[in-house]
Amino acid sequence: MQFYALKSTVLKVLCSRINLAPICKRNMACSRYEYVKSYELDDRILPNVWIVIRIDGKKFHKFSNAHKFEKPNDVNALNLMNAAGIAVMKEFRDIVLAYGQSDEYSFVFRKDTTAYKRRASKLLTYVTSLFSSSYVMSWPQWMDRQLSYAPCFDGRIVLYPTDENLRDYLSWRQADVHVNNLYNTAFWKLVLQSGLTNQQAEERLRGTFSADKNEMLFQEFGINYNSLPPMFRKGTILLRKRVVQSEGDDQEKGSQAIVPMHDDLIREQFWREHTEILSKYVPGKYVSPSVVPILLKMQLSEESQLVKATMS
Repeated sequence: MQFYALKSTVLKVLCSRINLAPICKRNMACSRYEYVKSYELDDRILPNVWIVIRIDGKKFHKFSNAHKFEKPNDVNALNLMNAAGIAVMKEFRDIVLAYGQSDEYSFVFRKDTTAYKRRASKLLTYVTSLFSSSYVMSWPQWMDRQLSYAPCFDGRIVLYPTDENLRDYLSWRQADVHVNNLYNTAFWKLVLQSGLTNQQAEERLRGTFSADKNEMLFQEFGINYNSLPPMFRKGTILLRKRVVQSEGDDQEKGSQAIVPMHDDLIREQFWREHTEILSKYVPGKYVSPSVVPILLKMQLSEESQLVKATMS
């Protein structure tokens, strides 16, 4: 007993002389309080399901009015959303497709992703916060007015077990674009060109069908709805591709970039042309047209500058 008492005394003296006492106390505190970690829930997502994270602008009607967005569609504001979507895709290589329209964006993670150990809270907060901060950081590049207050986006995670479920989800979002844009186009033409009040325009459109709105736009404003820019009518699809100059070029020599497209997601042809989305994911080939979309051009320019810097 005397031996152990002496040993304990010696240890205390040594600790005090080499300043180990604070360390001992910290370790004891950690072990005492770390039980609170047991309250964290295990929120790992089920394996082998499509993970879709959709973000939506919070009170964006007020935000767009405060920043004087062009009605019914502001090209720069839409490209600002697309730029933020590209920033998220660059960070998460496991996103195989992103789809954006108006003030929302959907990000599709491949089924076998292991990002953040498939923890729902981690994935959701990272994507939402990165999109929000990228939106703010990219604002000066696209908008000619100052940001008067910070935008806010909320987010949700939805899981789809089959390829068909995923395709139906994306078809639903694109159908939503058509319905909303057709209404908004007709509404703002009545307000801005015909001089109707908002209430009068709503009453004029109440109970009308798509055919009625199309007919009104053509007869009263000379607008063929199908000739409007496809980004307004179909939204924007972001896909990771190898960009080449011509069809005969070797895909492996192309520059990898995230390509914005405005295609029809609902038709079978889209999925036949981009088979990599649902199969083993390897970026497909994209033949660059003579007129390169500005968002793609910016990425290719960034890659070119990076290569030059590396060579020098």
